[in-house]
Amino acid sequence: MAGKKRIVGELVSKATARFQPMGPRKIRFVADLIRGMTVAEAQTKLSLIHRPSAVPLLKGLLSAAAANSGHTNSDGLIIGRIWADGGPTQKRWRPRAFGRAGRIRKRSCHVTIELTEPVGGGKEA
Repeated sequence: MAGKKRIVGELVSKATARFQPMGPRKIRFVADLIRGMTVAEAQTKLSLIHRPSAVPLLKGLLSAAAANSGHTNSDGLIIGRIWADGGPTQKRWRPRAFGRAGRIRKRSCHVTIELTEPVGGGKEA
């Protein structure tokens, strides 16, 4: 079940960042830490994690998903699913010893966050 965790409640909003110029493993490390948290908890946790490549991307994507939800107070929403898939890889070559060439892979990724409502929650009118 890599990347496909159970959804906690009803899907409220979704945000996707595509073709991000970093490897998906860097994103998955932080994504696993915040999966299942509320938006407020995840924002607090992201402000304490030192992962300069992944944290700014996930902070922006989390705020975009919260804005897409249409809720005035989105701190109670839960990160139902979050995953990072590999994008296209650019191949570059670097000269090595004895006339050989070494391959450099510049990886990219697509990151998606889905926010859900807590079970028993809902829209109070």
